[in-house]
Amino acid sequence: MKANMSESTQVASRGMRSPEKVMRLSRMGSSFQTRLSFMRSLTRRISKEKWKFEKILFDVDKDGYGVSVYAVHTPERTYSLITFTNAVAAEMRTDRVVAEVWDATFNLFDGLPTEADINRLSQNTPKQEAGRFSPSELVLARANKSLRLFEHVVSCLSAGKQPDVELLASVGYLMRTTAVYGSGKFGCADREKISKRPETRGAFQVELLTVYLFRWFTIELVEHVAKQRGGEKAVSLNAEISKYLGIGNATGLGMAPFLIKHPVLIHNWVLARETALSRVIALESQSPETLTLFSKYLQRAIQHIAEWNVEDQLQTARILQTREDLKLLSNWFADEENLKQPFLWQRILHFAEINFSLEGQELTVSLLMEPHGELVDDLADDMQTSSGTELEPSMSLTQLNELLQKSFSWALEIDFTDPEKQRRFWYYSEEKLEPRFGDRYADPGAEQEMPLAVGRDVYLLNKKLKSISADISVGKFVQDYPEFRHIVRRVQTVVRFPYAEIRDNIVDAEMRPIDLLRFKLAFFGASKFDPKSELWTRITLFQGAPLPEGLSASEAEEWAFPVIPVQELR
Repeated sequence: MKANMSESTQVASRGMRSPEKVMRLSRMGSSFQTRLSFMRSLTRRISKEKWKFEKILFDVDKDGYGVSVYAVHTPERTYSLITFTNAVAAEMRTDRVVAEVWDATFNLFDGLPTEADINRLSQNTPKQEAGRFSPSELVLARANKSLRLFEHVVSCLSAGKQPDVELLASVGYLMRTTAVYGSGKFGCADREKISKRPETRGAFQVELLTVYLFRWFTIELVEHVAKQRGGEKAVSLNAEISKYLGIGNATGLGMAPFLIKHPVLIHNWVLARETALSRVIALESQSPETLTLFSKYLQRAIQHIAEWNVEDQLQTARILQTREDLKLLSNWFADEENLKQPFLWQRILHFAEINFSLEGQELTVSLLMEPHGELVDDLADDMQTSSGTELEPSMSLTQLNELLQKSFSWALEIDFTDPEKQRRFWYYSEEKLEPRFGDRYADPGAEQEMPLAVGRDVYLLNKKLKSISADISVGKFVQDYPEFRHIVRRVQTVVRFPYAEIRDNIVDAEMRPIDLLRFKLAFFGASKFDPKSELWTRITLFQGAPLPEGLSASEAEEWAFPVIPVQELR
């Protein structure tokens, strides 16, 4: 394989932002959802294909404990959410991965379950990792209640009144997932079983369908418990309030290694987003309709960010700065002289890059895409891949060195002789097989380090190549030095995929894993990032998304930047 043109040249020729800019941790950790986020793609598909939703079973007692089955019928097949709810003692309640009991445990089942399937899963799903599962189960998950909010909603509805919307807004969900496992984990179906199905085209569609169905279930569960308590006095949740409630999620380090282990997939995600942005900013003129849409979403984003409040001091400061950025953008957009000149969206992006924080810039990117679904939505179907990294043994070391110098200059510029540049290490915990983040000079386990430090391994490979005088083949090199096989294979592969590599040192003493989490979660479509440390965050999924009965074409498009329901509902 010959070394390709430089990555910067490849993307610049298409008017796209460079990987040197967008694949830095600081910007990745400032990401927002876009039209191409996986939840947005899912609701558009549901609406377009007119999926049918059905409650098959709801066998729960007055306190909401029991089993339920909620099904969705796509044009070609049916999927069923099987949920088990039970009481949890206060001393057993935790969101940590070491938990053994949860308020709800559930599976996404491939098809309609028989009574025997439900009985089998009732003995296994509540055990989660300790259970036994089969390829008929596509997803395994669990969730806990927001006890304060769940009880508040039950209390209000049972008394015939709506809950306090401000209190709802402070949490955003009735229940939060603590794990959603797919792709073959714990015996569930491997991704290959469903990868060719049209309704699963795109990333994480079955996992997010599971969450969407579970959200529907939580609304009906809280209304059921309220009805049992209040009888004829009880009322249902107002439709706008129901739509505002999402599903919470507590996400930790388990997500982070995924981004390093799947470089081609990550390239495809970012390539789709950057292609979408390049298409939008290439438009020379705008119709009155797109100007109106942009203005609407800008004002909604202003309110959305105004309602985003967290305890984390760093994130609070960033939110405050983003609010100021949006004020600047609103004032700029209100100036009619600015709107008269050509290439409006390109000038807005330029204005943001000069004047805004990184969060303000990335929020602007999201806003620019919103009015142009017809121009960008098709890209969502390309955000997947079955490709991995491959070794090319016939390549010469000279060619390999050329690839290193052209595509990995960011790594070669890091001084890994400085101990602080590799203070951190990633490993799997023995107890739960979950990723952990250690201090190399203080914590045990560095000898079990996962091979995720791409920058350091490139540095070491470059050092080794300099010590070899003969221009031997890559195949001979990895035979003689097998410890370099994984990084050689990666280098040879990712040079063809400009956005595949995170261009920072993920074992640096100052590295913040939460930047990786936010990047991935934004592609999912998450909102209201609420960091609890540098290692984990809470988020809200599907907040503002229509429930099944309200999933018209317009509503499927209209739920970006959810805001608190209007004053009359409070």
